[in-house]
Amino acid sequence: MKSLIVYSSQTENTKKLADTIYENLEGEKDIFPIDKAPSSEGYDLIAIGFWLMAGKPDPKSSEYLEKIGKGARLFLFATHGASSSSDHVENAINHARGLTNEVEIAGVFTCQGEVNPKVLEKVKQKPEPPVWIGDADQAVGHPNEEDLSTLKQIIAKL
Repeated sequence: MKSLIVYSSQTENTKKLADTIYENLEGEKDIFPIDKAPSSEGYDLIAIGFWLMAGKPDPKSSEYLEKIGKGARLFLFATHGASSSSDHVENAINHARGLTNEVEIAGVFTCQGEVNPKVLEKVKQKPEPPVWIGDADQAVGHPNEEDLSTLKQIIAKL
């Protein structure tokens, strides 16, 4: 099996997940930050990692997802300040799925990721703070070893 791991990461949270996938995925594999990612053609599995921006995958990841060809096997992974069980995260993953064109979703993994303190302060000042702001304190220290262990178990089943 030949796999491609592509990730977008501003604070290294999503990169931690990408590195964990790379280290634990069997077979031939390549890993790239989104800015250097090649075409996904010729890969048996494509793992795309992103952070959430305004309740959606970040713009560069969204653009990459739209380019994935029909019939591809895709694993989505994401980090966010919101609770993993929130509607905010579920809606973002559904949006990511909607950007693709007739692909097989092999799996999904999301976990909280510590929000950049500068970003956190900026969004707290907004007249209407984002819905995830109440969960941001619990995101400190994530992804942690428990998150990475859960991801390893999911990757083992791929």
